[in-house]
Amino acid sequence: MNLETLRLYCDVVRSNSFSLGAAANRVSQSAASQAIRQLEEDLGVQLIDRTKRPFGMTREGSVFFEACQEIVERLENVRAELTANRARVEGVVRVAVIYSVGLEDMGWYTERFTALHSRARIRLAYLHPDEVVEAVLSDRADLGILSFPSPHRSLTTLPWRSEAMVLVCPPGHPLASRIRVAASEISEYPFVAFDRSLAIRRAIDRALRKQAVRANVAMHFDNIETIKQAITTQACISILPQPSVRREVEEGVLAEVPIELGGLTRPIGIVHRRQRELGPTTRSLLEFLEEYQPGDVVV
Repeated sequence: MNLETLRLYCDVVRSNSFSLGAAANRVSQSAASQAIRQLEEDLGVQLIDRTKRPFGMTREGSVFFEACQEIVERLENVRAELTANRARVEGVVRVAVIYSVGLEDMGWYTERFTALHSRARIRLAYLHPDEVVEAVLSDRADLGILSFPSPHRSLTTLPWRSEAMVLVCPPGHPLASRIRVAASEISEYPFVAFDRSLAIRRAIDRALRKQAVRANVAMHFDNIETIKQAITTQACISILPQPSVRREVEEGVLAEVPIELGGLTRPIGIVHRRQRELGPTTRSLLEFLEEYQPGDVVV
C-alpha cells in the first residue's frame, strides 16, 4: 500500500468511474482496476461492489475512503508547506463541479494541468449545483464550477463560458434531419425536461413562454445524463447544452439540431470565497481554466 494507490482509490470513488480515476492518475483503466484489487487483498476486505452499474462502495469501502482522502490531502499539503519556495504550483486544489461539466471536460483539464505542474493535484467532487455553492462556502472546495451561478455576497463569481442550447433527439427522429427547428414544433413530441427546481429548467421555460410555446413534458429529471438516457430509450426530445451531448452526437447515439429560442445559452461560472486568499496552485488552475478549452494545444 502506497500513497499513489491511496490517491488512485480516492479519485476512482469521487468520480464514480475507473476510467476517470485512472486518467486523473495517468494510468490505464486496467492498471487502476488491478491496483485497487491488490489494495483490497492487502486490507482483506472488499472496498468496491462491482456487481452494480455504476459500481458502489461497500460499507468498508466507504469507511476507508473517508480516512483515505484525509490522509492523502494532508500529506500532499504538508509536502507543499515544507517546500522552501511557497510560490511553487504544488499541493491539492479542491474543485467542486456539476456533473454535466465535470464528466465531459474536467478529465481533460486535470490531465493537462498536472502534466504542466507535476507537483500539483486536482481533487474533484461531482455535485448538484446547490451543493457546489455549499462546498465552497464551507471551505470544502477551493473553486466551484456550476451553471447559472447566482450572485452571493460571500462569493466571487467569474464568467467562464456560455454554451449554446440545442434540440436533442434520437438519430431516427423526424426532427433529426432538420437544419433548424422552430420552438413551436417541439410541442408535437414527448419532451424530457429538467426538474422545476433547477435554474436551467426555469431558463428554458422562460424562453418557451416568450414564444407562446408549451412543451409536452412526458418526464423530468435533475441531471443531463439521465435525460440523455431517456431520449434514447423513450424516443423523446429535449433541449440541452451542446457540449454535454458532443460525445453522443459524434458516436451517432443522439442527434442535435439548432432551435430558435432567442439565443438561449447556458452560462457556466467559476466561484470562490471572497474572504479567502487563493494560493498559488489555485490561482494557477484558475488561470489555466480561463485560458484553455478542451482540444486546445497546451504549451
